[in-house]
Amino acid sequence: MKKVIITIIFTILLTTNSFAQWTKGKGNGYYKLSAWYLNYDQHFTDTGAKDPNTTRTQFNTNIYAEYGIIDKLDVIAYVPFFSSVSENNVVSGTTGDIIENGESLSSFGDIDFGVRYALYKKGKWAADIKLLLGLPTGNETGGTDGSFQTGDGEFNQFLSSSLGYATSINNLPFYAKSYLGYNNRSEGFSDEFRTGLEAGINLFDTKFWLITRINVVKSLKNGTLNAISGNGSIFANNIEYSSFGFEGAYYITKKLGVSLSFDSAFSGRIIAASPSFSGGIFLDIK
Repeated sequence: MKKVIITIIFTILLTTNSFAQWTKGKGNGYYKLSAWYLNYDQHFTDTGAKDPNTTRTQFNTNIYAEYGIIDKLDVIAYVPFFSSVSENNVVSGTTGDIIENGESLSSFGDIDFGVRYALYKKGKWAADIKLLLGLPTGNETGGTDGSFQTGDGEFNQFLSSSLGYATSINNLPFYAKSYLGYNNRSEGFSDEFRTGLEAGINLFDTKFWLITRINVVKSLKNGTLNAISGNGSIFANNIEYSSFGFEGAYYITKKLGVSLSFDSAFSGRIIAASPSFSGGIFLDIK
């Protein structure tokens, strides 16, 4: 269990984006208050196999925001103002005695802050470039063994570019988007290549967005930290995964709405092998 590592930085961020997928425009914004939950008792090892582990729970409450400074430039922020990790007691299967006491930790998480710039927008096509900075504001050495963290203690820079297409299918608004990105990690962590696809369709008289996505993370394995133990960090070295997810967002009014999402890795290395869930309330100002 002490060697089980999971990742939450960009998995969370990618599931909290607004649904227009383009730059917001001057004075417009998207703001979301949400909670994210993961409970797992198995993980992908460094070889990609699945192994059991003592049940752990990750939970965080966060604010995600996008705001258009000018028509072509947005600022983006992700603030996990409450993050917690807990582990169940380890109980003997023969005597029922507690072999190892469970533990929990709650603190502030790692903040992500960045900008998105519209490179191209004409007709149904749009392209942008985005830079996100991962700030080490969480706890990197929590718990008695150091494995109960809400941050990784490193400053990373994620640069990505996306290409999107918006149209309609049977008079229903539809978009598709792909992205490519490079995550530069410091403090001995390996850099990462990230890519993904996302598509969404608007139903029920434009009140409901149904979204599906696929994300892939590959490690360049150019870091110096131990990929297995990573000192128990929840943001380990050499994490890799392929995941799929779904999200539903319902507009109660033209600006106010609620959303629910599900994401799960179907293959990976050094990552939890269980789905995560997120729900929240958002304000979309256009």
